[in-house]
Amino acid sequence: MAMPSLTVGKVARRCGVRVSTLHFYEEKGLISSSRNAGNQRRYRADVIRRISVIKAAQKMGISLGSIKEAFSKLPDQRTPTQKDWEKLSRSWRKELDDRIAYLERLRDSLTGCIGCGCLSMTNCPIYNPDDKLGENASGPVILESNQPFD
Repeated sequence: MAMPSLTVGKVARRCGVRVSTLHFYEEKGLISSSRNAGNQRRYRADVIRRISVIKAAQKMGISLGSIKEAFSKLPDQRTPTQKDWEKLSRSWRKELDDRIAYLERLRDSLTGCIGCGCLSMTNCPIYNPDDKLGENASGPVILESNQPFD
């Protein structure tokens, strides 16, 4: 018996995304569809779970590249199971912990340094004497390079 297929509009409504988002996810290799006789996209019902995983991971700040890499490790590009989700979320935990630590450092130094080497703030000579940071990059060098603030 054939797996029921869903229209792009139905999947978009069910998942709370735009049709263009589904096309984008498909272009990036995160989901796949088939075509009916009229050349219209059709999705298997399990794409809803796959999109839910994508949305949950994105809310945590996980990049589409990391999501795609994680999906590529699933056998036959299948939809993640509960056990798969537990494994995926554990693998992203370090990345999230690092990001949280970075944001905490940023928050704690927010009033003293903007991380750019502008030399206009009182603390800048401490972080960037003689504008050494400006020799290798422009803009908020410390922030963009994830260097420690203290």
